Amino acid sequence: MVTQFKVDSLDIKVYESRQTMGDEAAVLACDKINELLTQQEFVDIIFAAAPSQSEFLQALIERKDIPWQRVNAFHMDEYIGLPENAPQGFGVFLRDRLFSKLPFNSVNYINGNATDPKAECHRYADLLRKLPPAIVCMGIGENGHIAFNDPHVADFNDPAAVKIVDLDQECRQQQVNDGCFATLKDVPTDAITLTIPALMAGKFIYCMVPGKNKANAVEKTLNGAINEQCPASVLRKHAGSLLFLDRDSSSLLKHYI
Repeated sequence: MVTQFKVDSLDIKVYESRQTMGDEAAVLACDKINELLTQQEFVDIIFAAAPSQSEFLQALIERKDIPWQRVNAFHMDEYIGLPENAPQGFGVFLRDRLFSKLPFNSVNYINGNATDPKAECHRYADLLRKLPPAIVCMGIGENGHIAFNDPHVADFNDPAAVKIVDLDQECRQQQVNDGCFATLKDVPTDAITLTIPALMAGKFIYCMVPGKNKANAVEKTLNGAINEQCPASVLRKHAGSLLFLDRDSSSLLKHYI
């Protein structure tokens, strides 16, 4: 059973389980990919790298009816300074769970070890301009971030498409909570991220947010003010956005459920 409601322009679907949430989000995303491919030669998609996306990503790779060779893939953020093949790297995460599993037309990685990180931001921004993504698949962080736009660096009117940011402690602690790093001191302090305007430029946004540890962020996203103190609140202004929740992540939404 699914519960559906809307907050401002954001459509929300709540599922009984995390697995069902991921599976159903993949069905809708794949339907949109196939629909767009009847109108254009290629579809460009941004993906998020996080454990919260695992069920969704697995469901994507099991779809045999998508001509993935007509899809160009991007990811939305990357740590600066991790060893090239560190398993915590977001490019590595997506390579192992998605990019190496499907025959994409192209996979476009952010290089967190670029000699000149500012130049890397410009390079990736140029790619996004040449291949503007129609679909964005994302999550929401425990502090309400989208990509690595933590509250202290988030800007709904950011002039850049890609930028260097420092990560706040709550964001870094989430990486420990998720089991990606053993301790807080192991988590990098800086990253490259797509900005909020770059993410919101996607015509269709699929945002998958399971788990009890995301309940506070979800509640603030839907019930708080639309501002940078909860970056994910900007989703309420995007008419093509869908938020997928499970029973745990929606547990503080008694007003709607």
